[in-house]
Amino acid sequence: MKRLTLALAAILVLGCFASAQAATEVKMTGDFRVYGNWWSGRNFTGWGNQFNGGVPAGTTTEDNFGVSQRFRLRTDFVANEALKFRLGIRVNNQWWGRGTLTADAPAVSIDVYQAFLQFKWPDTDIEITAGRQPFAIPQSKYFDGSLVFDSEAAALIITAPLVPDTLGLLIGYSRFYDNGQWDATTTQVADELDLFFMALPITLDGFSVTPWTAIGVAGRNAGYNFESAANLVSPGFLAPGWRHRQNAYWWLGGAIEVDALDPIKFYADVIYGQGAMNDRSASKRHGWFIDAAIEYTGWDILTPSVFGWWSTGEDGSWRNGSERMPYTFSSWNGGTSFLFDGGQELGADSNMYMNPVGSWGLGLSLKNISFIEKLTHRITFVYVQGTNSSRAFRNINYANYAITAAGLAVPMTGAVNLPAYYGVDYTYPGYTSNGLFTMGRDLTASEYVFGLSFDHKYMIYENLAAIIETGWAHGHFQKSVWGPRLANKAADAWRVAFGLQYKF
Repeated sequence: MKRLTLALAAILVLGCFASAQAATEVKMTGDFRVYGNWWSGRNFTGWGNQFNGGVPAGTTTEDNFGVSQRFRLRTDFVANEALKFRLGIRVNNQWWGRGTLTADAPAVSIDVYQAFLQFKWPDTDIEITAGRQPFAIPQSKYFDGSLVFDSEAAALIITAPLVPDTLGLLIGYSRFYDNGQWDATTTQVADELDLFFMALPITLDGFSVTPWTAIGVAGRNAGYNFESAANLVSPGFLAPGWRHRQNAYWWLGGAIEVDALDPIKFYADVIYGQGAMNDRSASKRHGWFIDAAIEYTGWDILTPSVFGWWSTGEDGSWRNGSERMPYTFSSWNGGTSFLFDGGQELGADSNMYMNPVGSWGLGLSLKNISFIEKLTHRITFVYVQGTNSSRAFRNINYANYAITAAGLAVPMTGAVNLPAYYGVDYTYPGYTSNGLFTMGRDLTASEYVFGLSFDHKYMIYENLAAIIETGWAHGHFQKSVWGPRLANKAADAWRVAFGLQYKF
């Protein structure tokens, strides 16, 4: 019966496709990746590094090897050059032997990740895109993606050329979260997170700059997931939570690219962000982030570059809020280092997930190294040091441990999906990481990590590549913050991945 249902669904889809083909032009693009991934000492310990699913950090061990695959199919239904609809479906980062890729009774894992209408207003170059679509806050292109937000989002975006080829306008609105259409009582609840944004890309001869701003309206009952809440709120938000039903978030930034001295190119970003500044002192969060890179593109055999960044970090107290810039789902990376999440071609579990916010660092990257036709290499070295106070990390650890040890849930106002247990588990022996600060991901000013990536790509065919990604990282961590159990266990981390990527 299940197979019959799937067959009927396939026939229906093909019928719709044939009908659409008669009236419109249908274009398909996509990619498929499959690869084996080997780790040694992930999280610098090989153990789980956060309290997750009721299991404290440092009590689980990661499998060293796994095989993963993912698939993307994007179909554009094009009526004419001014009107189209895109449907994107995917099988997202499935591991062999789990879920849909088990030997028996596989689970269905296809989902829609893009579905948007795009058209130009008649007789103008004003373009309107509505629906779930790729969306990223502007960032200079060297850094692989946006730090503030870079993902798919349900949004309305309008772009317009104010001065052709010189000045443009981008405005938009996105609803990130909505915790249900109906509230449980006759009193309305603030359970949405909305984002409004605007950018003014300016392009001149040899120079471009994109000033931008974004404003978020955050309801305290929006049902945030763990990652977004941890990156948006202050540690002081956990107890006793926001006082106001809604709080404003605000970002201001500029992405700069200069090629007037081509083949020398310069990239930079300056970003300031803040949130909940009118709430309790402990709930405030604000901070700066700056990055820059210089790249030389004049050689055929390689492209060298140097880059760096700096971000404000936590001071000695969480009672006055957080001094780290708030953000949501980022894809920032310098030199495509395996320390940071963004830019890797073999995506799932491809990096150390280090947090660039609350740190500074320098890096050197040699890209597009090529001595043999169709074979290229990339090597990147990065040094990272924290800008966070050790005392801030210890204070939030002690405060949340005391709450948990007393048998109390963390008192939070609103339906935020964070673990009730955030503190350090002093009873199992030694300390463990908590959800806001994690050893190896967030660094104090006395901690550092350096990492080396060495990646290779061979083009078997024009659209088919064999890829090898390798990485090594070494870190120094404070026992007084994370405890002797995790700090003594910490050792070098190693990664090797080999896979195939087909684009069509």
